[in-house]
Amino acid sequence: MTPSIMIVSLIFLGISMLVSMVLKSKFTKYSKVPLSNGLSGREIAEKMLRENGIYDVKVVSVDGFLSDHYNPANKTVNLSPEVYAGTSVSAAAVAAHECGHAVQHATAYQWLTMRSKLVPAVQMTSSLVNFVLIIGVIMAYSGNPTLLLVGIILMAVTVVFTLITLPVEFDASRRALAWLNTTNVTNQKEYPMAKDALKWAATTYVVAALAAVVTLLQYIMIYMGSRDRS
Repeated sequence: MTPSIMIVSLIFLGISMLVSMVLKSKFTKYSKVPLSNGLSGREIAEKMLRENGIYDVKVVSVDGFLSDHYNPANKTVNLSPEVYAGTSVSAAAVAAHECGHAVQHATAYQWLTMRSKLVPAVQMTSSLVNFVLIIGVIMAYSGNPTLLLVGIILMAVTVVFTLITLPVEFDASRRALAWLNTTNVTNQKEYPMAKDALKWAATTYVVAALAAVVTLLQYIMIYMGSRDRS
């Protein structure tokens, strides 16, 4: 890894850690605000699924903090214990967001479909890309940039996946917030809190996407420079 790439990586690592700290503080803060209707995250998730005509998706509890996710492979909305049993604004926001992904899946949302198709390729390239890039940079400075080009192509797959994730996450939050508002699951005081929590969750994906794009561009610049020298 070159000094410039290391510096950029450290900058984005710092930004990512800062955003993550804010996100955790927001969810901790809103987890202490009880919903006026007293519904748990599980009940909210099941209610949103039913009201969107989805009856083949299960809502289950999984270990971990902010480990919530939707699994399209087995059609499960996986909620962390704090969200699954919680009756707070945070629980409502997260549960509705993950159900937003289930609605995307049920309606064949194009960006989710594209991301799902890229998963096998990303899983394969992620285990190789760092090694290939490091060796590729060394070889590029020795006058042979071919392996670096291979690494750039492998990394590009991950970057595309990261970029496609953005509309998927933003759309899931949009669906969640629209449903929370129109069904009055959250009242006028609770809704802005849910919106704020999901905004910070989305910010983590934006930072990750920017970091991936900038790093990829730097490797491309190294490759172009090595070609000019050869």
